[in-house]
Amino acid sequence: MSDRMQVFSRDEINLIHDASMEILAETGVKFNSPEALDLFRDNGFTVTNPRVFITEKEVMRALETVPSRFVVHARNPEYNVSIGEDDFVFLPTAGAPNVSDADGMRRPAVMEDYLTCCKLVQTSDQLDMNGYLTIQPNDVPSQIAHLDMMMATLTMCDKAFLAASTFRQAALDSVAMAALAWGGLDQLKKQPVMPAIVHAASPLKYSPEMAEIIIDMARLGQPLVITDMVLAGTSGPVSLPGLLAMANAEILSGIVLAQLAGQGTPVVYGSVSAPSDMRTVASAVGAPEAVVLASAVIQLARHYKVPCRTGGMLTNSHCLDSQAAAEGTLMMSTAVRNGANFILHACGQLGSYISMSFEKWIMDEEVCRTLRRVLKAMDINVESIDVDTIKSMGSDGNYLTHPTTFKHCRSLYQPYLFTRDDYQTWATQGARRVADQTRSILEKRLEGYEKPPIDPVLEQELEEYVIQQKKKLMEKKFVF
Repeated sequence: MSDRMQVFSRDEINLIHDASMEILAETGVKFNSPEALDLFRDNGFTVTNPRVFITEKEVMRALETVPSRFVVHARNPEYNVSIGEDDFVFLPTAGAPNVSDADGMRRPAVMEDYLTCCKLVQTSDQLDMNGYLTIQPNDVPSQIAHLDMMMATLTMCDKAFLAASTFRQAALDSVAMAALAWGGLDQLKKQPVMPAIVHAASPLKYSPEMAEIIIDMARLGQPLVITDMVLAGTSGPVSLPGLLAMANAEILSGIVLAQLAGQGTPVVYGSVSAPSDMRTVASAVGAPEAVVLASAVIQLARHYKVPCRTGGMLTNSHCLDSQAAAEGTLMMSTAVRNGANFILHACGQLGSYISMSFEKWIMDEEVCRTLRRVLKAMDINVESIDVDTIKSMGSDGNYLTHPTTFKHCRSLYQPYLFTRDDYQTWATQGARRVADQTRSILEKRLEGYEKPPIDPVLEQELEEYVIQQKKKLMEKKFVF
């Protein structure tokens, strides 16, 4: 099978791997957490606070216990998802402090927007999981916002979801709430129910919060998406091969910690690295180099036989325009076709994570839908080729009214959003652009939302937990 994108040779993979091993063994990675340092030290690693040195043998031993595929269990078992090998999931965007409309008019995000995101996830035929922090609400104190978001995630949607993992208390509260939903911590330990995304702090370090979330979640057997975002020229080398070697070292060190805390913990190898725009020092997530890096990261994860995370419909555009569509589709198609397993930001991202857009969310779902059809393999056999029909029609036949056309025409993909109407039909129906269509579809989706069933006793328990925790967290000085 040929691919015009660079497919690394074994020698090239080995060069990156060897460079990463040299970095880990001789430079090491800072883990600014006494708990993490003690865990490394107790397991025989060389530690000079806060730096940990990791040998190739120690890396490979950890990788041996990482499953190549795992299942995340949803509150509704019909929405259980598999991650790894040939299985992949789409998740919505995350982290935006602003909401933009299709024209780029921006406002601060509020909790009501998070509720809207939950409704869209629940009604989506493309998003396999709910995310976390789809927006950063500006109208709720930051130390308690995660409680409202997790409450909405668990009650307004019954798909699989992510843990709150922006700081350790948020992760601990996610665990407590999930334990209520699954019947206690012992039940939670028996099955993965909520992956947590943790971030390395490039170059070559982990904050106390991120290191400790790795430990907490791994001890419960909950999946970890260990991710970095190295920016070429600022937080990492401008040379892409050098960036890959450093990023690989960061991710692998996090995987090692996860396996020390909980051997066999499911882990996703993740990176959304991109170049810095040297004029502004902003992250150029829509740049071609970001796409190249995504392809490279997938190949490295495949080399280590672990599931992989890359970016989705990423763009630097601030509105729903041709730049947003072009940049996003280029990244998304690369991620899907090259074999990524966990694709965050599949819908709604704008402006290099500074905004999200509900209208773009709808457009991005159409891209997801189209890509799923692109991946659908042809069933090639004697019946599907049907030489007899071709011979019977000869050179003068018309297939439009042939029985086989009537029988199989519905198997052809029909877009939900994009138009195929002729010009006259399109013009007489209002010459509506994609942005116009997304607005009307958005309204219908939200009108059609129905809250999924939930045990009223469980919902009451969750509400009581949220109320109690809010009171505790607001009463103390909270640093994260």
